[in-house]
Amino acid sequence: MWRTVARRTTIMIPQIVLLSILVFLLARSMPGDALTGLIDPSIDPAAIEEQRVKLGLNNPWYEQYWDWVTNALQGDLGQSFRFKMPVTDLIGERIANTFWLSLATLVITYLIAIPLGIISGRYNDTLADRMITGYTYIGFAAPLFIFALLMLWAFGFHFGWFPTGGSVAPGMEPGSLSYIMSKLYHLLLPATSMALITTVTTVQLLRSEIIDTKHKDFVHTARAKGASESRIYNRHILRNSLLPIAAFFGYEITGLIGGTVFIESIFSYPGMGELFLSSISVRDFTVVTSLVLLYGIAAILGALLSDLILSMVDPRIRIK
Repeated sequence: MWRTVARRTTIMIPQIVLLSILVFLLARSMPGDALTGLIDPSIDPAAIEEQRVKLGLNNPWYEQYWDWVTNALQGDLGQSFRFKMPVTDLIGERIANTFWLSLATLVITYLIAIPLGIISGRYNDTLADRMITGYTYIGFAAPLFIFALLMLWAFGFHFGWFPTGGSVAPGMEPGSLSYIMSKLYHLLLPATSMALITTVTTVQLLRSEIIDTKHKDFVHTARAKGASESRIYNRHILRNSLLPIAAFFGYEITGLIGGTVFIESIFSYPGMGELFLSSISVRDFTVVTSLVLLYGIAAILGALLSDLILSMVDPRIRIK
């Protein structure tokens, strides 16, 4: 196992290097720069140009990239032009909110998806299966940001059951029980909104696996030996059908982190996604490049995590 992790980590290094170059070049290809629109137009253009030279914005891209990488390896991701603070500190303030939102979404997703997938697969072609399948079709067709807006309007503004912004009520003392409950209350609506859409892939995958496994030879053999239906489903069908779900787990985490970009913006939830979109609008390149690089590294680690989980769930599978 550890040899596999070491080998895959070695393969990941050139992937991360290539990703960092692409992210840096794409960010620099955006119109304008970090000073565009942030300086009083009445200021002498020569002074603005002098500031660009001081910040190294006029240097060749490879010099800027090398400075950025060497500083990043030392834990310095640069200075945010918008917030006037180190990017590492800025991301550190937001990453906890994104983590808890992603975790809550993941828990709700599996609480919904696994029971629905089991019912739909075990009792396929019944009324319950048709209703669940209809729900998944609607989920596949519904854009996440449109569905989130409807959820915000219905349960946030119309009924007023949930807050419409922020991650905690003002005036709460950090660490207190009321503070924790307020945190959970604020993330429940955005997490549920995202989970109701992201769950459809897991439901369909589990349903297909159960239906396919039901017709395997070892299932017919178990029935021929007189095993009960509950034992057949629990010990044979369900256990084997959950393997793809386990393999998909790492990618699920990566997808949730990326999906929070829209959710956090719609619900005004102060996480990395909301920070990412607002930084793009003001061309805060140091923040944008850092966040995209972190998302990319998370995707690569998610692929590794999925492979490792699959090898642990099914020892017959060996990662090469």
